[in-house]
Amino acid sequence: MVMSRRAILAQATFAAAGGLVWTAAPATATGRPRVEDSLRAAIRRLHESPHGPPAVVVAIGRGSGTSLYTAGVPRLGTHRSPRADHRMRVASVAKAFSGATALSLVSSGGLSLDTTVGRTVRGMPREWSAVTVRQLLGHTSGIPDFSDATEFRDALVASLRDPPPPRELLSYTTDPELLFRPGSRYAYSNSDNILVALMCESVTGRRYEDVLRQRVLQPLGLGDTSLPRGPDLPEPALHGYDTTVAGPPEDVTTTVAAGWSWASGGVVSTPADLVRFIRGYVGGALIDRKTRDAQLRFLAGGSEPPGPGTNAAGLALFRYDTRYGRVYGHTGNTLGYTQFTAATPDGRGGVAVSITAQITPTSGPPLFGQLREIFELAVGVLLSS
Repeated sequence: MVMSRRAILAQATFAAAGGLVWTAAPATATGRPRVEDSLRAAIRRLHESPHGPPAVVVAIGRGSGTSLYTAGVPRLGTHRSPRADHRMRVASVAKAFSGATALSLVSSGGLSLDTTVGRTVRGMPREWSAVTVRQLLGHTSGIPDFSDATEFRDALVASLRDPPPPRELLSYTTDPELLFRPGSRYAYSNSDNILVALMCESVTGRRYEDVLRQRVLQPLGLGDTSLPRGPDLPEPALHGYDTTVAGPPEDVTTTVAAGWSWASGGVVSTPADLVRFIRGYVGGALIDRKTRDAQLRFLAGGSEPPGPGTNAAGLALFRYDTRYGRVYGHTGNTLGYTQFTAATPDGRGGVAVSITAQITPTSGPPLFGQLREIFELAVGVLLSS
């Protein structure tokens, strides 16, 4: 069922961010069984809460094995349990994928962290010309977020399932003036990762989707991950819901085409693939040591929604200091979904938390507090493995 315009305007935000780094932690002080019990209870509590999500899925991988903790069903009206191979929209975790693609090109010499927008992408505002790959990936560019513009929201509501070409997303930023001097501060912007993908296209002469596949999806064996343009989600899938409406939750899985957020939020994946991705990405499977060192220089900045513990921002990756230890990763939310994925810095362990409803700080303390507790406990189980 198509949502009302009011609901779309209120909820169709394409948030991103979130990151993690791991150090040995006091997780073993409580012991894995107790942390697992707490995680199971927290998952059940969120699912059963008023306006809670129809499904909560936590996948934790170490070695060749993956543990799955779930509550609910992948689609209301069915009796199946969620599986690790169910597809879903990863929201702003897509920014980690575009970061991985760009940093892979940096490692091979196709790009530099100091390559500028003006040198690679034609037709962009003059004010953006000196902004670099490093600033885009670190959200220190100062470029306004196209998804905040009234013009963007009007166009979205008028054509939910038929997005414009990716380059045109940036045209909704009608005032091209930078919000601050590039590199001087942190401010999340969906525009940043659209530009990163366009730069990848420019230096390779290929569609971003093809570069993503060659540079990230194929090397990491992510066979169930893709970047579509349309609204459809292949089955089997974790359906996304609007749980704020009166009455039963409303299925919004195919309400908005992925092309409306493209490289900043349009990726489709599975819990299993997310765990494989974050382990390879954080573990350095795609980039060289020099590039990774540059990526892991952090400054104050949080992901959207905030990840567990204290957040700090690197290049297309966030650091989360939790009560159990430190991990690197990313969060995201979009209409119908909330996501979190993180890994130990050596890539030996990873976690993906997938929620089939959009939960943000504005959802209220009970739901949002329960969400962050699940993030934190999932890290606790990972680090006590």
